[in-house]
Amino acid sequence: MDPLLLGLLVALATIFVLFSGVSVALGLLIVSAGFLLVFDGFRSLELMPEILFGKLDNFALLSIPMFIIMGASIASTRAGADLYEALERWLTRVPGGLVVSNLGACALFAAMSGSSPATCAAIGKMGIPEMRKRGYPDGVAAGSIAAGGTLGILIPPSVTMIVYGIATESSIGRLFLAGVVPGLLLVGLFMAWSLYSTWRSGNAAVLGAGSYSWTQKFEILPRVLPFLAIIAGVLYAMYGGIATPSETAAVGALLCLLIAVIIYKLWNPADLWVVLRDSTRESVMILFIIAAAGVFSYMLSSLFITQAIAEWIGTLDVNRWILMGTINIFLLIAGFFLPPVAVILMAAPILLPIITTAGFDPIWFAVVLTINMEIGLISPPVGLNLYVINGIAPDISLKTILTGSLPYVACMVLAIILLCLFPDLATWLPDAVMGASR
Repeated sequence: MDPLLLGLLVALATIFVLFSGVSVALGLLIVSAGFLLVFDGFRSLELMPEILFGKLDNFALLSIPMFIIMGASIASTRAGADLYEALERWLTRVPGGLVVSNLGACALFAAMSGSSPATCAAIGKMGIPEMRKRGYPDGVAAGSIAAGGTLGILIPPSVTMIVYGIATESSIGRLFLAGVVPGLLLVGLFMAWSLYSTWRSGNAAVLGAGSYSWTQKFEILPRVLPFLAIIAGVLYAMYGGIATPSETAAVGALLCLLIAVIIYKLWNPADLWVVLRDSTRESVMILFIIAAAGVFSYMLSSLFITQAIAEWIGTLDVNRWILMGTINIFLLIAGFFLPPVAVILMAAPILLPIITTAGFDPIWFAVVLTINMEIGLISPPVGLNLYVINGIAPDISLKTILTGSLPYVACMVLAIILLCLFPDLATWLPDAVMGASR
């Protein structure tokens, strides 16, 4: 059978299996085993266990559970509430200070936890009621937190970037650095829209409210600064060549657990067990998807589907930006239905040779891909962050949350356009810190 036609059959079968309700990892294994059995015989199935476990034989994978523990220990405490309160105290007299505080808290908490749902939950529990109490529109209150939470998969340390690095054999440190400037760009765009939207509504809350003494402003900092110092230390150790991502993640996880115990009195063994249990569950889920995606990639390569698609794309006489636009549309649609990790692991083996042949930087592309995945987190039908916000504020309808999130989707699309026009936004910092890539 023609490999391109076979690739179409694989795509249709994968969509059907995943939409049937089967877990992503199990669905990929079912599709892989089925096509290998039909088109390559029983002999190819003998290699599946070796590929499955071989994909996990990677030292860099140790950083995933460590960063997840790091984020879970932070999310299990009042760190998010303290971070929000600290920013709110310092920015309360700034016009629109409350919405700026929320988005700033989302950005910082995302950097500490690396989790979008955790960021939404931690900051939203404090921020949404406070914004509504001060008269901010429900759409701004809910939409800003939903969008701010998506920064968890872009601002380092990001599990999504680690997965992309493993899937494409790219430098994880370089990928982390690539997400810094675009992450700050998105924060700026989110803040600009939030302030404009609040001002347009004629809301007096933009003028700020309340005041705090200098004592009140400084007294909360000791509870927040240790976590920020750990994040800065982890990033410095990685980018300074002191330790590998896995080693720094392990030290960061241990320090975050110690701070959670010392500062936030997380003494109860039951509470510590919940942190470790949830971290283990999420880590196993991600690692299982990575292993299954390795088998899926082997199936695509073994049946010459990946090679045929890359060759076919190479023969197309189209502008490379039209090609990139098509890839973005594909990623956007995939992100509507699948979690970011699954999309990256399924798409990266196919897209990497295509984008490199077209002359695009894989590190730059990682940022563009991640922003597409961010859009999926606040877009139906899956839109995980929308449901997290709805759980926090059930009296705000999903329609209102979605409507409030749409302008932030436009901000993300604008960010992708700016990255296309100025790719140095993503590549300058990695090149400046780690040297130009070859």
